[in-house]
Amino acid sequence: MSFIGAGLAIIGAAIGAGYGNSKVVSKALESMARQPEMAGQLRSTMILGVAFIEAVPILGIVIALLMVLG
Repeated sequence: MSFIGAGLAIIGAAIGAGYGNSKVVSKALESMARQPEMAGQLRSTMILGVAFIEAVPILGIVIALLMVLG
């Protein structure tokens, strides 16, 4: 049963991160199209946001490993 829970934790984290990354990138590209002079600042902010969002699946994998091994 812990394997099913671990799989669900990883799947949920991956889906959430994929959705979050798509929203961040789409809004950043939309903002760059509207104000090209802000592209450099928007790009660095976007990369920082994507990095924070990518921490979620890593935590999901840690939780899954704790469920399986613990």
